Amino acid sequence: MKTNAFAYVRADTVPDALRLYAEAGEDARYLAGGQSLMAALNFRLDEPSTLIDITRVAALRGIVADADAIRIGALTRHADVADSAVITAELPLIHAAIGHVAHPAIRNRGTFGGSVALADPAAEMPACVLALGGVMEIAGQDGTRHVPADAFFLGTYETALAPGELLTGVTIQRPAPGSRWGFAELARRAGDYAMAGLCLMIAPDRRDARVVFFSISDRPVRARAAEAAIIAGASVIEVAAVATDGIEVYGDLNAGIATKRHYASVLLRRELARLDQQEAAA
Repeated sequence: MKTNAFAYVRADTVPDALRLYAEAGEDARYLAGGQSLMAALNFRLDEPSTLIDITRVAALRGIVADADAIRIGALTRHADVADSAVITAELPLIHAAIGHVAHPAIRNRGTFGGSVALADPAAEMPACVLALGGVMEIAGQDGTRHVPADAFFLGTYETALAPGELLTGVTIQRPAPGSRWGFAELARRAGDYAMAGLCLMIAPDRRDARVVFFSISDRPVRARAAEAAIIAGASVIEVAAVATDGIEVYGDLNAGIATKRHYASVLLRRELARLDQQEAAA
């Protein structure tokens, strides 16, 4: 199939992009990396009246670190995130996960912010942002607002972004020294969507924990029961036993509900056991 007919305009700044959207109306779409949007257009799953190209908005690119936090611009390519020394050293969870995003050709074009804003429930970057407690920076006609990850992902391809708003960046606080992290996913082939995936962050002395599963529900979802068990000092087996308690799990073409619950439990058990082994060997 081919796309519907649409108008094309290009923005040079964020205010310019917002203005163009306001002029075009709610059938407009922002074009960043285009790795998901172009497929949707070709299959006519989306039929916008106007594409607003934001790829030349320099203010949306780059990774900036200060003493407390790291900001990843929305237009920063996956490949640039993967190559960043700051990300590798300060946010190793993202560094580990980003190599699982599709294939190199897509990572060379696809953007970090595009993945987060799309909110595919099987995608790695939304889950990483949720596990790291990221905060979304959102530009709109009324100015800039900030939305924590816990309030951003609302459902399958649904987020807190209002029509016309633009995700401009994600800010993540530096994890406390001594924090432990884990990432794992199960997929049939490298580059395929995961059948189940896990992002894990544990603060020193288990004072806090974030256990996030992806590709098992309609969004990246925190496993609150497992988090509470980790903080309480439960064993690996005890934590894995409550991995998906309280989570509405959805089956798909790759695996049914019971299978996804099993996969989630196995991933959590494996990652916790690995972290315990690392700690014991240190």
